[in-house]
Amino acid sequence: MSQVLFGQAYYLRFDPKLLAARQPYPPLGTLYAASYIREHGYDIALFDAILADSEEEWRAALAIERPRFAVIYEDNFNYLSKMCLLRMREAAFTMARMAKEAACTVIVAGSDVSDHWQSYLEAGADYAIIGEGEIALRELLDWLTGVQNGPAENVLGLAFLVDGRPVVTGHRPEIKDLDTLPRPAWDLVDIERYRSIWMESHGYFSLNMVTTRGCPFHCNWCAKPIWGQRYHARSPRSVVEEMGWLQSRYGVDHVWFADDILGLKPGWLEEFGREVQTAGLQLPFKCLGRADLLLRGGEIAALQQAGCQIVWIGAESGSQKILDAMDKGTRIDQIAEAAARLRRHGIQVGFFLQFGYPGETWADIQSTLELVRKCAPDDIGISVSYPLPGTKFHEAVRSQLGEKRNWDNSSDLAMMYAGPFSTAFYRRLHARTHAEFRLRKYGREFWNGRDRSARRFLQIGKLALEYPFQVAALAWQRHKPHRGIAPISGGMPSGAAAIPTPQDD
Repeated sequence: MSQVLFGQAYYLRFDPKLLAARQPYPPLGTLYAASYIREHGYDIALFDAILADSEEEWRAALAIERPRFAVIYEDNFNYLSKMCLLRMREAAFTMARMAKEAACTVIVAGSDVSDHWQSYLEAGADYAIIGEGEIALRELLDWLTGVQNGPAENVLGLAFLVDGRPVVTGHRPEIKDLDTLPRPAWDLVDIERYRSIWMESHGYFSLNMVTTRGCPFHCNWCAKPIWGQRYHARSPRSVVEEMGWLQSRYGVDHVWFADDILGLKPGWLEEFGREVQTAGLQLPFKCLGRADLLLRGGEIAALQQAGCQIVWIGAESGSQKILDAMDKGTRIDQIAEAAARLRRHGIQVGFFLQFGYPGETWADIQSTLELVRKCAPDDIGISVSYPLPGTKFHEAVRSQLGEKRNWDNSSDLAMMYAGPFSTAFYRRLHARTHAEFRLRKYGREFWNGRDRSARRFLQIGKLALEYPFQVAALAWQRHKPHRGIAPISGGMPSGAAAIPTPQDD
């Protein structure tokens, strides 16, 4: 039995795309909260939905642990939690109802909770935490158990109902000194299940870490319901110590830094590289970076020194017009130069691409495809513009949003507003872009002698046959009637008027 049962509602089983990828990562944000609450004297247990089959396993955990408090605490370091996939929200509601049936006090926290706390309270939660959760959760538990006196309104960062009336307390200041937090509660995770999946599918074992919380940049489509524009970083030494601990304790072969941006503070990466060398650590990692920051002196060399394997850049678009409309703050030439420098230092490059932003034309799409051809990244990830509450983008298209306001899963790719082209077009563009990317990449590897296996030869042949079909199918979708929104002129439109989408050649 435990006082507090932690869970989260991201079930890999409900996301076919990521289930097939077989790269599961434990719910890091949940593990941080669990560790923090345990450090303050509470008996805790963890239900890890990542590898669970359904919510029925949560019901079983409730029966075994018989907790007084059920805490559904989402992993705020998982970008899919920020996207608030509909199937996962439904799972959270189901879990809340199950916990109420088990006579628990139900507490929920996460990005979607911060945006839609009313819906979670209606679904059965007793308390919703808005914003960063660790301290708010501890103070709430202290109040519920009588350790802390006074009204619940004294606990900042909460939403709850009193006689059916919603009460929202004041803003909870974020934790500034991240080094004071205990390590995530890795001991509660079934590490061997994760390891077996990674080893069987990829031949190595990866775990996730974070060095920061938040992002100070102003991309107008990026939601920040937890930390807003604030940004706090751990010390490089504490990060390296944790890397060494994970390697020695769990035998990890690789780390994913789930930060929005790794090494934003000037000089942080250089110090990190020195600490890695001093510790004699050899642990490859992947991370996210901004093209303009990577071009600062010494940044890429420091990443190489630290053992970086691949940097994912939020390239988004090959059209400067679109980048400017996004308030991205980067230039096309910076993206190309950052990719080239990374490659010269032996570091792979990934591009995140985003199609479907307001005003995107066929010519803009062609510019993005040309950027991928020119830079030849080692991997790409493709999404379409996703209106999230609290963003300038969301406000601009709010009037166009229908009943569907969230994707069901990460491969949905639905246009939830009157985008430049149709949902069918962008789904076909996703397939066509990946087909060309893989055909070019596999062809280079075969030609350069990096992989001349029979398997690779057959893959190239299959893609060569598939690619013309993808191009033709996209052309057909492109010319189907569709009513989109006005092209951008000088930034985000204040309103999103429905007009025929330009069909530039």
